[in-house]
Amino acid sequence: MALLDRHIGFVEALRGAGLTVSLAEDIDAAQALMHIDFDDRETVRATYAATLCKRDTHRPGFDALFDLWFPALIGDGRLGTLNTEDAELYDIATKEGDRELLVDDGPESLTEFREQLGEALEADDRQRIGELAIFGVGTFGSLPGQGPGRSTWSAYTAMKRVRPEDFAFRIMQALEASGIGEEEARATATRRIASFTGLAEADALRRIAQEKGVEQVGSQVVPPTIDKLDFLSMRRTDIEEMRRQIYPLARRLATRLTQEHHAKRRGPLDFRRTVRASISTGGVPLTTHHKPKRPHKTELVVLCDVSGSVANFASFTLLLVFALREQFGKVRAFTFVDDIVEVTDSFVPGGDLVDIMTELVAQSAHAAQFGRTNYGRAFKRFQEKYSDALGPKSSLLILGDARSNYADLQMDVLRDLVGKSKKQWWLNPEVRRNWDTGDSVASRYADLVPMAECRNLTQLSEFVHDIL
Repeated sequence: MALLDRHIGFVEALRGAGLTVSLAEDIDAAQALMHIDFDDRETVRATYAATLCKRDTHRPGFDALFDLWFPALIGDGRLGTLNTEDAELYDIATKEGDRELLVDDGPESLTEFREQLGEALEADDRQRIGELAIFGVGTFGSLPGQGPGRSTWSAYTAMKRVRPEDFAFRIMQALEASGIGEEEARATATRRIASFTGLAEADALRRIAQEKGVEQVGSQVVPPTIDKLDFLSMRRTDIEEMRRQIYPLARRLATRLTQEHHAKRRGPLDFRRTVRASISTGGVPLTTHHKPKRPHKTELVVLCDVSGSVANFASFTLLLVFALREQFGKVRAFTFVDDIVEVTDSFVPGGDLVDIMTELVAQSAHAAQFGRTNYGRAFKRFQEKYSDALGPKSSLLILGDARSNYADLQMDVLRDLVGKSKKQWWLNPEVRRNWDTGDSVASRYADLVPMAECRNLTQLSEFVHDIL
């Protein structure tokens, strides 16, 4: 593949992974590459990152794709140690499917490899650990005889044979002997083993990409950026990253809203002032005059289902809304499972994000009387306890998956709440094709409250922008 083709393919892969790379940035990257030395791979990486990667959240996906499109090695990592005759023999054997004849993956080879790995991990020799990761996948991670379209390399297979976790105690003993405490030694040992495993997985992925094509592998293995990740499929690390992104997102959104509001500052045409001003030009209205625009801010009432996996979606939506509280006239928030509780006071200006999330989790226990989601009962309880929250100037926002465990839906109660409010929205974090499956009653509630799919941070920020 020519360098230009590789550059174009890499940029297209970044766009497919969710990075917004413009044509101008594409050209900037190509021009920047003309001024660096291609012998230094990390310099190439840094050049691409500086010209194409805008946000920290995009960096993991960028690095994963860079490693696929610009690999540190091509082919088997050990070919550099073979002489010409052995290399030719290797090529012939590989083409004929007899590669296993050249690989010594027997018990003696495995024992020797494990001893070298243990020494490298104990000494924290990172260069040697990287070399052993490549050698380990090439020797113990091969899957010969696979059918068409299936991978012939597996880091899992290699790690199952090598068992790097067995060296944790050995590493800990060496660290404790040097004066490091037990807890720190355990954490360091775990980190070193995880690093070796990660290097092995990356090398296996590199080999698979060379077999199947980097375009196919890149589209499958690169995770979506944090702003495109589904709320319902987030892991613990994703949740932590999302917490860090909420307030920066709110600042960007507030700036965008301010700019748009300033661009639309003019109110309706002031006919009388325009006519008066036209007297000086013989009745020709050269300059139009407008009435001052009357400021209007949405008063928002939010009802959040905080049961199960939906709780993350509801919590992040509340955090974003309250981070933008100055854009609203008033915000009141309520959480429910089968009972309802107000949590407005939890969102104090400048409050710590972790403390707010912790308090929300604690208060969600009060929102469950019987422990099972019951939208109808929650709506009924809201009507009984907080009927004054809704008025002709307020808008109602409901967050939840509309799964009510086959309970009474209390449609009349929801219809009454809709009648008391000015506008209504319902955000559902489930993919639309799952609506009305199982105990979902999305369509029935959507008849009263317009329901929209909201699965990730991008869709959430666009929705909040639209209602403001």
